Amino acid sequence: MYPVSTDPLQITDEFRQRMVGVFGDVGIAWLERLPQIVAECAEQWSLTVEPPFPLSYAFVAPVTRADGEPAVLKVRCPHEETATEIDALLAFAGEGVCAVYEHDTERFATLMERVLPGEPLASLVPDNDERATAIAIDLMQRLWRPAPVEHAFPSVADWARGLPRHRERFGGTTGPLPSRLFEEAEDAFRWMLATTDAPMLLHGDLHHDNILSATRQPWLVIDPKGIIGDPGFDLGAFLYNPMPGLLDLPDPARIIARRVDQLAEGLGMERARVRGWGIAQAVLSACWSVEGNEDWQHAIAVGEYLSALPE
Repeated sequence: MYPVSTDPLQITDEFRQRMVGVFGDVGIAWLERLPQIVAECAEQWSLTVEPPFPLSYAFVAPVTRADGEPAVLKVRCPHEETATEIDALLAFAGEGVCAVYEHDTERFATLMERVLPGEPLASLVPDNDERATAIAIDLMQRLWRPAPVEHAFPSVADWARGLPRHRERFGGTTGPLPSRLFEEAEDAFRWMLATTDAPMLLHGDLHHDNILSATRQPWLVIDPKGIIGDPGFDLGAFLYNPMPGLLDLPDPARIIARRVDQLAEGLGMERARVRGWGIAQAVLSACWSVEGNEDWQHAIAVGEYLSALPE
């Protein structure tokens, strides 16, 4: 058997708690099976597994293939969203995104290109946010493609249900989130969902830490969620990231306003739609953060900056 150098796999208590909090009993069962799954992948694909990267919602570790080439092994907890991530990577086929070498749908495991040197786009933000935004625009234009005729991807409308779900949780109110901004996000979703022309396959979480410097192409995207809808939806996460560093920069209001103008011009999109998707996504992100007992103030603060911009 090929060696697994992480013994144990350096799974932190924080990661365990997060997986159980998000996936419940499925997460508990998956954590118990994870060492065996990683060992089976190492055997199946002739890998030497190194200590994992900092873990968020999946096991992700650098590996070395039998020919000495570096790669990344990602093992996900069985869930609807994790299945569509594999589908999205395959659909994007390495164009602007990391390439897939192998995948195992039963184990929810993917062996993919290790993006090197792997410096996140967030590293450019403090000194040259305009260049960072230009890089993101180029990648968006290469990444987006017409929605497949047959697919299992969720839609933007599916994800937008996070807002009414939030209201239901708080008895019809907006809970801790500001009601005026929440209502503006609801209006934005209604308007833009009703006026979407040709739905596209989108990344779904296209922010600065999911864009890495590379050698095969200058920059590559990682971790697509895979979602079908208006391309403007992909601008939201980019507008409120990086977290928390964006709000620590001098004059974040000016930076956010310039991003809106640059995205609108570079993508040929109405400025009002860029602004609207930014507000909608910021509030949706805050709803998810409330559900996960995580910080929601950052997204709301960016949403307020966007709301203050002229329509």
